[in-house]
Amino acid sequence: MKYVIIGGDAAGMSAAMEIYRNVPGAEITSLERGFIYSYGQCGLPYVVDGRISSTKRLIARDVETFRDKYGIDARVGHEVERIDVDKQLVLGTQASGEPFEIAYDKLLIATGADPTMPVKKGADLAGIHTVKTIPQLEDLLSDLTSDIEQVTIMGGGYIGLEMAETIHACGKKVRLIQRGSHVTKILDAELAQHIHDEAKKQDIELLLNTTVQAFEGNGRVERVITETGALDTDLVIVATGIKPNTQFLEGAGIVLAKNGAVIVNRHLETSVENIYAAGDCAMHFNIVKERLDYIPLGTTANKQGRLAGLNMAGKFAPFRGIVGTSIMKFFNLSVGTTGINEHMAKELGFEYEAFKLSARHIAGYYPGAQRLYIKIVVRKRDQQLLGAQIVGPAGVDKRIDVFATALYNKMTLPDLLDLDLAYAPPYNGVWDPLQQAARMNGRL
Repeated sequence: MKYVIIGGDAAGMSAAMEIYRNVPGAEITSLERGFIYSYGQCGLPYVVDGRISSTKRLIARDVETFRDKYGIDARVGHEVERIDVDKQLVLGTQASGEPFEIAYDKLLIATGADPTMPVKKGADLAGIHTVKTIPQLEDLLSDLTSDIEQVTIMGGGYIGLEMAETIHACGKKVRLIQRGSHVTKILDAELAQHIHDEAKKQDIELLLNTTVQAFEGNGRVERVITETGALDTDLVIVATGIKPNTQFLEGAGIVLAKNGAVIVNRHLETSVENIYAAGDCAMHFNIVKERLDYIPLGTTANKQGRLAGLNMAGKFAPFRGIVGTSIMKFFNLSVGTTGINEHMAKELGFEYEAFKLSARHIAGYYPGAQRLYIKIVVRKRDQQLLGAQIVGPAGVDKRIDVFATALYNKMTLPDLLDLDLAYAPPYNGVWDPLQQAARMNGRL
């Protein structure tokens, strides 16, 4: 049995390892267009200010490990250009320019996603960066010299905010431009305001409702042009989102979503026999929305990759879905979300109620108690949990994971009161903040 995997990172190599463990003697070939395997992309921003000393520390397993220890034919510099589904062939070009052709019995598409570049005019100027891969980050680091004073970041999502913090820690002036009325669209406006306040406190210049129309400069970017005028800058980081890397599938007959992501079933199978897809290039079943969704996260990529590998190995391993849980650090704040926010509930036509609460993350009388800001969305008819947003300097991670677990198991707001959660004054109040919200049950 010949297994071919396109993509050498989270989803792809998680699948490869499951095939290795479950199919003795399996012939596994992985194709990576770059030259680095299996690394933690989410750690990239923290290399900028030295919190993580080197990009090498982000590599979980290098290509030699896959080759020498596990017997996987792990190839680098192999760009897949098309799939012949009738002959079951993967075709492309090596970095050397030589073409290649590989036969498969079962194929996994795990090609991830590429950063978007919404601005065309001037995008080829030096000093404009995206940060999605180790080589891209290393390009940024080599460009982030002492001569750079003003850095402009486009995009107020997680990557944009994380980069704003780490660039600021390098002693640079940071300007963050957000097209919408508030950062982090996964938050409702009143929760996002805490991030706006923190940005101001940290001397981050935040421009909302602003669109970059062009870049200008003489060989290197010197200005970003917005609808209100020109802004001087020495360097630009574009963090406006990603798009699934699936353009090579044109003509293969594989059904894609409108955004280009591969549509898969619960077993990560595509519409074409013997072809699977997982990770940032694929759609994800959202348990809360009860429909396919696209929320590209490293956690999901690893889980989907693992299950795709098991299914390719002949095991019965359905992917139960996601609830969209994420967390980030922005200076002194942690920001956690899971499920849907109020804005999404309106868009999806849910009849819902929303509750909000401000509470201490530990016993209020214990030294160091910090305030959490919580917003919970529930289905109106039965109080079934739909989502939570939590912002604060401490205790966010614990609560968002508890809520995500409750959400995954379709619990209701009153059910939170019955949870047997740990209590001691240094760790919690006698009623956890989530339980306080359930007790309060007050309408917004």
